[in-house]
Amino acid sequence: MTLRGRLTAAFLVVVLGPVLLGAFFVASTVTAVDRSRSTERLAVAASTVRTSVDALCQQLRAAADAVALTGDPAVAAGQLVGRGLAAAVLVTDVNGRVTYASPDAPPTPWRDCSEPATASSGPVRALAARVDRRDPTGAPMGTVAAAHLVDPAFVARLAAVTGVAVTLLDDGASAARFTHTTESREVRDAVLAAAGGTSDERVTETPKGRYVRRIGPSAGQPLPLVLSVPSERPPMLHVTLAGVVVLAGLLAVFTAWRLARVTTRPLAELAGAVDRVAHGDLTARVPVRSHDELGRLAAAFNRMTRETGSYVAALTSSRDQLRGHLAVLGDTLASTHDLQRILRVILHSAIAATGARAGAVLLVEAGGVLVAQCGEGLDGRWPAGDPDGSQGLRVPVGVGVVGAVAATGEPQRGRMEPSDVPTGEPRCRTYVAVPFATPGSATTPGGATSLGGATTTVPGGERSLDESGAPAAALGVLALYDRVGADEFDDDDLDTLRTFAGHAAVAVENVRVHEEAQRLSLTDPLTGLWNYRYLRESIRREVERASRFGRMLSVLALDLDRFKDVNDTYGHAAGDTVLAEFARRVRGEIREVDLAFRQGGEEFVLLLPETDARGAAIVAERLGAAVRETPIAVEAYAGPIVVTVSVGIAVYPDHGSTGREVLEAADDALYAAKAAGRDTYRVAEARPDVPTREIPVPAGAVSPPDGLPRAGRPVQVPREPGGHARSESAAGVPESNRSGPAHARPDPADEPAATAADAARAGPDGARPGPGGGASSGPHPPRQSRGR
Repeated sequence: MTLRGRLTAAFLVVVLGPVLLGAFFVASTVTAVDRSRSTERLAVAASTVRTSVDALCQQLRAAADAVALTGDPAVAAGQLVGRGLAAAVLVTDVNGRVTYASPDAPPTPWRDCSEPATASSGPVRALAARVDRRDPTGAPMGTVAAAHLVDPAFVARLAAVTGVAVTLLDDGASAARFTHTTESREVRDAVLAAAGGTSDERVTETPKGRYVRRIGPSAGQPLPLVLSVPSERPPMLHVTLAGVVVLAGLLAVFTAWRLARVTTRPLAELAGAVDRVAHGDLTARVPVRSHDELGRLAAAFNRMTRETGSYVAALTSSRDQLRGHLAVLGDTLASTHDLQRILRVILHSAIAATGARAGAVLLVEAGGVLVAQCGEGLDGRWPAGDPDGSQGLRVPVGVGVVGAVAATGEPQRGRMEPSDVPTGEPRCRTYVAVPFATPGSATTPGGATSLGGATTTVPGGERSLDESGAPAAALGVLALYDRVGADEFDDDDLDTLRTFAGHAAVAVENVRVHEEAQRLSLTDPLTGLWNYRYLRESIRREVERASRFGRMLSVLALDLDRFKDVNDTYGHAAGDTVLAEFARRVRGEIREVDLAFRQGGEEFVLLLPETDARGAAIVAERLGAAVRETPIAVEAYAGPIVVTVSVGIAVYPDHGSTGREVLEAADDALYAAKAAGRDTYRVAEARPDVPTREIPVPAGAVSPPDGLPRAGRPVQVPREPGGHARSESAAGVPESNRSGPAHARPDPADEPAATAADAARAGPDGARPGPGGGASSGPHPPRQSRGR
């Protein structure tokens, strides 16, 4: 939209806004007042109708009482009818037979004053009051009913009393038919339609401008009536208001167009000059024709174009160069967690931005040594005979230029003579080095520092502080050497280098956070073991590996017995201590290649690659002994806590063809161990669909040449004297439980065999790991299999 259009629109909003709001306010106010007054009139009319009908019913009830109290009902009834107190009287006996009826009485049934009409009551012909007739002893003699005719005259009297139009409906449930009405033919159908749309006494409005209210039938007012009053709104109100708004709008549009045209005409020349400048013509000038705001704007524009022309050429090249470096840096930071690549991009961008010939990014590693992660232009800068030059830049923290920067947290820049170059750093003429710490550290102004007899002053230098106000430990140093032109690095270079050092700090911290997040997502925070999420991935991977190389995989499901009692007796803090100590003992009983997981609560899972049921049973026996024989001490309690563990064992491929099936088989075996009395282990049942065949082998049979058990059919081992026959998949279990769902501990006579099997599953070393065994059960990277 042009400026002229915007000015016109603004003027129209300012002018037409109040006009539209005023018209809306007038229309809504008149409508609200009219509806309120009409509602009030209908409420008064409804009250008057109820009062009138109630007075009539009282009169009829008094007439019926007078007839009931006389000895000759016919005479009394004739007198009441003659005096106009009732239109008709009907006397019945106790059996309901009519004993007297007034001449010309309206047809029955009459509408009783004390009962509301029903949906099938029909049109109302008369309104009656009924009383019981009794003899002097109080015995019932029948009833007397006094009626009043409900005709057009009656409805007209109601309309005259209330001051509204009255319509008597045919029945109390529908407004489709009426008996008598005072409405005109023009509005009758609309009134009845509006009355039929409501089932209570709410006020509704018809399209023809009448307000309608439906009352009755109800107790005390049994007549179904519809009351209506005409609207008092001025005719053609909305049309008049719409005409006023349209006329005001036309006048406002014409006035706005004139004002906008006068205002924007002086800006046309400025707009043309701006277009020329936008197309690269910085020689464009605007004539100054006045001294008002537009004249000052034209003069300022001319001055701006003159000054802009002198900067464009200088800024173009540097802008394009910086834009390219920042684009590469931003893309690298956003698209990768490769720290080496990020640091190389940061170093290259810093060198290009400052005009340095060489540089390096160093990170502080264990032992307080700065190690160069990447460097550029350092070849040929090492002193003769320096053996470290070819291996990379390594500087202890606090030694040399970069070491002092890392130790003090203060940036340094200056000039250095060849004789002053610290040992281990490259030769240079000029240098600048900036530390970078954890992102979010505060900074404070620094000062001068002295190194090797040469004082280097850093005006406006900053020193990183941590949250407590102490100097923040540096993550590393960004150092540049030998600015092009042999000039020293200035404050602008220092500021630029601080920016790139900040990027380096963010990159290092992001990589560390990413690695920590990966670790936390796969480990249990209480025990340090792998979590259930990593269990699902690991068991799938191990089953695939075992299937690929024809090996076995044992899965042990462990559950601490009655662990709920520990929590209930000693508290959850003691329970957490027991879980952590149990995890530590588990790590001490398994190998480096074994995997330990906390599945949830007091449930744990072990994956033993290349281990058969015999080896798994040995591990289960060792775990049970390690937990049972040494109670767990808790600091908050005087005595140690005794716990035991139940173990379920399943082997791939004997007990399942997938990781999930093997894990479920181990869970079933765990339940069997629980059912057997706890503090024991059981081996899962072999799958019935897997055919088995025993192959006799010599008693002195040995493991395969590689010392690893093979997946396949169970191998029968000859019975030793005084011992039991064992198959490779069922060694270490009683003969009586061989075909059952669970296995018991190995007999003492089988300990030599157990030792051999244990040595086989432990690999060439054949030794059980000690308490500090390095099992892959904590925050270590996932193990890679051979051949992958």
